[in-house]
Amino acid sequence: MGRLDTSGASGERAIMPVPLQIGLGAWITGVILAAFLWVPPAAGFAAPEAARIVVFHVPCAMVAVVAYLVSTAYAIAYLARRSASSDAKSAASAGLGFLFTVLATVTGMVFAQVQWGSAWNWDPRETSILMLMIVYAAYFALRGAIPGSVARARISASYNVLACLVMPYLVFVMPRLMGGLHPTGTLSGPGALSTEYRVVLACAMLGFVWLYVWMLRIQVRLAECEAARGRKKSV
Repeated sequence: MGRLDTSGASGERAIMPVPLQIGLGAWITGVILAAFLWVPPAAGFAAPEAARIVVFHVPCAMVAVVAYLVSTAYAIAYLARRSASSDAKSAASAGLGFLFTVLATVTGMVFAQVQWGSAWNWDPRETSILMLMIVYAAYFALRGAIPGSVARARISASYNVLACLVMPYLVFVMPRLMGGLHPTGTLSGPGALSTEYRVVLACAMLGFVWLYVWMLRIQVRLAECEAARGRKKSV
């Protein structure tokens, strides 16, 4: 198998320019160092030192939302133009959204174990993120169950649009309609996190979105290579 060229050195379109890839690595490294060496213990938490996981938990959840929205945008583009490229980008972004949802769940469980003594409490946010994972797990099951690339793309794109209608309710509405263990007012108000926390959290958000873009471009390039290999075999 050939090596995937991410720099464009072989003459292909670069996934991301090398300086941006190096910058991404440096940025994420800086966020990690700042989270553990610069951010102070968070007042008001049962385990102030362990609250630093919020710096990684919140960006994972927000990037998952971004990925699902991008996936739906490409699904709509596919339904409008029937472009195989749009279908590949939609599926790739949904996959990354699911990955970041899992990461948000895992980091949230670590936070819950440390702060509340149990990794899973059926808190409204925990319940809603589980429901979200089920919705998108069904999307991938649907794609895997439908033979034929055209039918698979059309039906899964339609499902994707419906899933996106549910996603904002599960992420933003349902947890706020019910009381729960999750802290509120952490970014503003009397019990807000320190300025250091907010700065590092903002930098983490930017870094994770940057990471998502890089991973999406890799996934799309892999899908393009797979499609090209399939066309060669059919000739």
